[in-house]
Amino acid sequence: MSPPGSVVACAYSEVGHACLSELLEIGADVRMVITHADAPGERTWFGSVAELARAAGVPVLEPEDVNDADTARAIASAEPDLLYSFYFRQMIRPHVLEIPRLGALNLHGSLLPRYRGRAPVNWALVHGEVETGVTLHYMDPKPDHGEIVARARVAIDRDDTALTLTRKLATAGRELLREMHPRLLAGTAPRVAQEHRESSYFGGRRPADGEIDWSAPAETVRNLVRAVTDPWPGAFTAFRGDKLLVWWAETRDGSAEPGVVIIGEDGVPRVGTGDGLLELVRVGGADQSALDAARWARDIGLQSGERLG
Repeated sequence: MSPPGSVVACAYSEVGHACLSELLEIGADVRMVITHADAPGERTWFGSVAELARAAGVPVLEPEDVNDADTARAIASAEPDLLYSFYFRQMIRPHVLEIPRLGALNLHGSLLPRYRGRAPVNWALVHGEVETGVTLHYMDPKPDHGEIVARARVAIDRDDTALTLTRKLATAGRELLREMHPRLLAGTAPRVAQEHRESSYFGGRRPADGEIDWSAPAETVRNLVRAVTDPWPGAFTAFRGDKLLVWWAETRDGSAEPGVVIIGEDGVPRVGTGDGLLELVRVGGADQSALDAARWARDIGLQSGERLG
């Protein structure tokens, strides 16, 4: 078991819940948890950090801004040795980062310095990466920029979605934290400067970024689909004057004009792309319900030659 060590944790979402669970399990002295109030209408498919903390008797704050004066004073009053950020959605400013005695660290969902910024899981899938990971690093004023303590690699399988990959990263984050938390307290953890020349940065993603470009290769479209499929808002295209969501798809050999539908003898709809065909597997309407694509095509009388997009 690790030495206690006083901790303030800023945490949210699946990875935040997993890492807070790990700190509590190894006996860390978690004195305060700062998290986000769930946004109205947001799908909270992940465990509640606030509920986990309260069940363990840990005080919880849900400030609009972690950097405001009242929150900074509350953090200082907890006298933390370490401050952790686990998938927390706000940049933590220098006057807060300077409070913990041994430093402030973030767990980022990529192998830094690649994929700095927001939504690294989704971006890695969009770009067809076959490997990603988590990085525990010291925070400084620039996003995902500080010295690295440790990284853990995670393979991306062809059928991984943002959900399954996030859960892999949550497990990897727990394991990394279990190993490095005692070393951080003992002062024996590494501090390695990032290779900033190798960095890449990506901003946040919006639901509108899920629009399918049928002129892209089929593999590229498939990667977009799995990057934003349920519980994310989904990839979409225009169809018969409405919005069609594509929840799952597969690449197939063949060719057709981009966006043009081909109905095979099996009744399965396939769509032309810039390179190859995309077979629709699960689709849905504006209500986001997922339907078997072949049954959907039959029920609406979809014909070869119709166009998406």
